[in-house]
Amino acid sequence: MLIIVFYLKYRPKTVSEIDNTKVREIISKILNSGNLSHAYLFVGQKGTGKTSAARIFSKAINCLDNKFTNRKNRSFEPCNRCHNCLSISHSTSVDILEMDAASNRGIDDVRKLIHESNFLPMTSRYRVFIIDEAHMITPEAFNALLKTLEEPPQSVIFIFATTNKEKLPKTIISRCQVVNFGRANQKDIIRMLNRCIEGEKIKIEEKLFPLIASHSDFSFRDAAKILEELVIQGKLTFTDGQKFLGFYRRDFLEILEKKDLKTTLSWIDEFSQTGGSIKVLIEQIIEELRAILFKKSGLIIDEATDTKLTKKEIITLIKILTQAYQNLRTSPIESLPLEIAIVEFYNETYSKVKS
Repeated sequence: MLIIVFYLKYRPKTVSEIDNTKVREIISKILNSGNLSHAYLFVGQKGTGKTSAARIFSKAINCLDNKFTNRKNRSFEPCNRCHNCLSISHSTSVDILEMDAASNRGIDDVRKLIHESNFLPMTSRYRVFIIDEAHMITPEAFNALLKTLEEPPQSVIFIFATTNKEKLPKTIISRCQVVNFGRANQKDIIRMLNRCIEGEKIKIEEKLFPLIASHSDFSFRDAAKILEELVIQGKLTFTDGQKFLGFYRRDFLEILEKKDLKTTLSWIDEFSQTGGSIKVLIEQIIEELRAILFKKSGLIIDEATDTKLTKKEIITLIKILTQAYQNLRTSPIESLPLEIAIVEFYNETYSKVKS
């Protein structure tokens, strides 16, 4: 499975490079006003640039050569040359702390964070705590953090990032300035894709861009991953790209037919861990199964994959995957509904499978 490189290599480094137009405008207004809140909540689906925006924001308010520290400079953009900007870019700043709440969600983890917030910045104007997957923090831990948010140290700013705002306590949300990232639109995705191909000096048919955007579920990360895969495979024309963009679902169906539960679950885990969108994958699989079902029913669909699955198995799989798709909204782990669906399908369909 491909390791994402384009998304990391060409992630925005300044406010003007933020591809999400609405977010770029909101952050510009906040920084231009100079009136900073002590807590922000960045809300949006996976791969929409929340962490990148948080780092850019951290650089901007701590840059040694912009309006926040140099009165002669009216720009709020980070210079990306000073010690503070470079240390944040390289994740070596002692004043910018990032915490993954998915694995550091308990009260002891939050107490440690609160303790850290009592220290003054060493080289920066502000200490910034970027807390990713904030909705995973336990209620007890949030209660411990509440007092700090009510009476925060003057030199501390919290940035919470979440894909599920509904799971955060209202008492926390009410103390944050909320920035909604939403889904990236096609224009914003294409802006990001252009930055990648210009940087790599790649010639690619522009008609491919809208196709990439739609297959990425309008996620910057997934779009960059798809572009990179197309470049590696040399599928740079619209026709080649259109054929190739079914590779996830067809690989999955081929593995499914082997009746090896362990291999199938391992594939799903690797797909998810490397940034793949489970939501898009399920959509693609259901779309492919529908085409196969039509073909087996006598309707000619040339694009449909040949498969050993029977019509009964296809119908069962479509029903189970449709339920898994609906369960994505409430699942704490994105890949879990699909994993459960596959186990259920194997149990219902195959009496003897490798497990």
